[in-house]
Amino acid sequence: MKYIYDLHKTMLSRNLILVYEGEFTQEITKSVLAMAERNMDSMGEESSIKRKVFNVMVECLQNIVKHSDDFNPLSAKRNAAIFIIGKEDDRYVVTSGNPVDKETADSLKERIDSINKLDKDGLKAMYKDIIKSNSLSDKGGAGLGFVDMARKSGQKLEYDFEDMGEGFYFFSLTTTILRF
Repeated sequence: MKYIYDLHKTMLSRNLILVYEGEFTQEITKSVLAMAERNMDSMGEESSIKRKVFNVMVECLQNIVKHSDDFNPLSAKRNAAIFIIGKEDDRYVVTSGNPVDKETADSLKERIDSINKLDKDGLKAMYKDIIKSNSLSDKGGAGLGFVDMARKSGQKLEYDFEDMGEGFYFFSLTTTILRF
């Protein structure tokens, strides 16, 4: 049972305030958001910061829910996702991770890299262009999520793809929201 204490120490050392790993449904998403909101309320966080963090959390969780149906539920290796919120003195760090196939990984990398190249005005212009085009993907999204996360956080989106084998990659996305 030492792993429980090790996990606890890791959470403390990394200032993690919420970690959820497993299946993500709309109901679980609502619960995770409610827990995070209560946590920020209990810490007396400013409402403007809470709104930014909440917005980023919603986008991360929607991405997980949207893409979880791409994988075989009988294969835990492919269906497991994770969502983490950390709080440091001057920032919140929202991280999500989920398996994606090679084609999706390539598409995500290209999309995030193009977003990360933009400044504040460029992000605003891209956001308006997406709204004007009003086109939805086959997943029901318009592609606003990552742009909105970059705009709300004012920071570059950090990501990584770990090879899981069998043509799948574990996509990790971290968004930092400064508290000032």
